[in-house]
Amino acid sequence: MSNEQHPGGGHNHRRERSDGALPPEAPAPAPSPDVRPEEASGRQRLRSGLWPPRVSRAQLIVALLLFVLGLGLAIQVRSNSDNSALRGARQEDLVRILDELDNRTQRLEDEKQRLDDQRTELENSSDQAEEARKQTLEKERQLGILAGTVAAHGPGITLTISDPSGAVEADMLLDTIQELRAAGAEAIQINGVRVVANTYFSGDGGELKVDGRKIEAPYAFKVIGKPQDLEPALNIPGGVVQTLEKEQATAEVTRAEDIVVDALRPAKQPDYARSSSR
Repeated sequence: MSNEQHPGGGHNHRRERSDGALPPEAPAPAPSPDVRPEEASGRQRLRSGLWPPRVSRAQLIVALLLFVLGLGLAIQVRSNSDNSALRGARQEDLVRILDELDNRTQRLEDEKQRLDDQRTELENSSDQAEEARKQTLEKERQLGILAGTVAAHGPGITLTISDPSGAVEADMLLDTIQELRAAGAEAIQINGVRVVANTYFSGDGGELKVDGRKIEAPYAFKVIGKPQDLEPALNIPGGVVQTLEKEQATAEVTRAEDIVVDALRPAKQPDYARSSSR
């Protein structure tokens, strides 16, 4: 006798087949053809491997080194791309700068030739003692000019700097001296003060001092040297004259056939240094 489901029953019963066997269960749904278990697990592993990122100490060091290298390259490129004083210079200004460099080279060659001639004279002179004495006296005179212990005269220039606003600083006068020396100046004095190797400038604008001695504008430079070299050295683009003009000061350069530098320095006996010659 087969079992039947009664309407008032509290349980559901599967009908038995007439042969007593249970009906077959419904098959499980097939997996979606778009996502395979292998692919799903592979993507999960990839995502877990990429995020959150795992960075080792060696990778951090390499990244830091690359950052520093990139920063250095950026700074170098920026500094190379900055406009220099010569970038916008006119052709005649560039030619004048090249001429000045050639003149400096020529002066060095002339000095070398002069020293070679002195050596030749000493080697060939019949009275070497007298020739050595003459050269010693000449050397003493030259050193006296450089040390400021003797007066000097010769061709050169005068440079007058007017500073109505008191904007000229000590470093500007120092730059002027260095530029003149580089151009071959042999003797310099400023407002009656002789400039020597250990000369220094101090004070603020309008209260400047040279070697501790106060000087007032206008600042008058007397410079002995080759005028054709001294004047262009002051007028190069970005040089002394342009720098002073930016500070509302004026610089007037005048060539002269004979400049007298007569401000003297007392000869000082060194306290510790002694000649090493025997």
